[in-house]
Amino acid sequence: MIQQLEKIEETITESSIWVAVKSFLSQHMDFGNVSISILDVLIVTTAIFLTTVVLRVFLKIITRNLPENDKGKFSVVYGYFRWLIYLIILLVTLHSVGVDVTAVFAASAALLIGIGLALQTLFQDIISGVFILIDQTVHVGDIIEIDGKVGRVEEIKLRTTRAVTIDNKVLIIPNHLYLENSLFNWTQNGTLTRESVNVGVAYGSDVILVKKLLLEAANSHKDVLSIPEPTVIFADFGESSLDFTLVFTLNDSFKATFPKSDIRFKIDKLFREHHISIPFPQRDIHIIQK
Repeated sequence: MIQQLEKIEETITESSIWVAVKSFLSQHMDFGNVSISILDVLIVTTAIFLTTVVLRVFLKIITRNLPENDKGKFSVVYGYFRWLIYLIILLVTLHSVGVDVTAVFAASAALLIGIGLALQTLFQDIISGVFILIDQTVHVGDIIEIDGKVGRVEEIKLRTTRAVTIDNKVLIIPNHLYLENSLFNWTQNGTLTRESVNVGVAYGSDVILVKKLLLEAANSHKDVLSIPEPTVIFADFGESSLDFTLVFTLNDSFKATFPKSDIRFKIDKLFREHHISIPFPQRDIHIIQK
């Protein structure tokens, strides 16, 4: 069997058609100091074709779970990186078939290093934007807190995220900040959030009455949900007060400042009506005369 295969191989090698094909593929085309054979062109073409197939499969896998709007944004970035990959594959393939591309590699490396240093922050923003689109950690409409700033997300772009603060100011967040800072997504688990109001009362106050009044203040507000019901925590024996925390649930944490303010007004009113005082820090000063 092996001998028969060797004979077939010798027959093909010695045939005039094989000689003609081999001669044709070995023909070189000169471009200045660069000489490329037809076989080299076929190898380069095949490498580009395979790269195209792999990139398309990769794009489909990455974007299969993305919304249609985000797919378009991702495709823009993908287009830029695709041409960069094509260039790298082309240079590597030419080098593998014997074409001297050392000068091109050196020039490309210097150019890419210069561009990378100049646009480092821009690349960080774009890469972070791609990560946001892929893992879906932030969506339009989410309430986020980053670097001490809170806003409702209005638009997610490749380089920046646009959010609106509670006082209707536009907050432009560079996407690379997501990688450098802790991001709090207030609505990742839904729109319900637990809020709290802290208050201190004077020592000697009726703590049971205090608890009752705090719950009344919370339950009287239309934005406070009854389920889960508000609760009062006796937080601590403070330096000059008994400290309590009123905990309640809201359906719109973005505007929590206003319900919390209303509840504080109500607490102050109820405490005055029931003669419960809210102390302030006091210090005794002793003057010693000699």
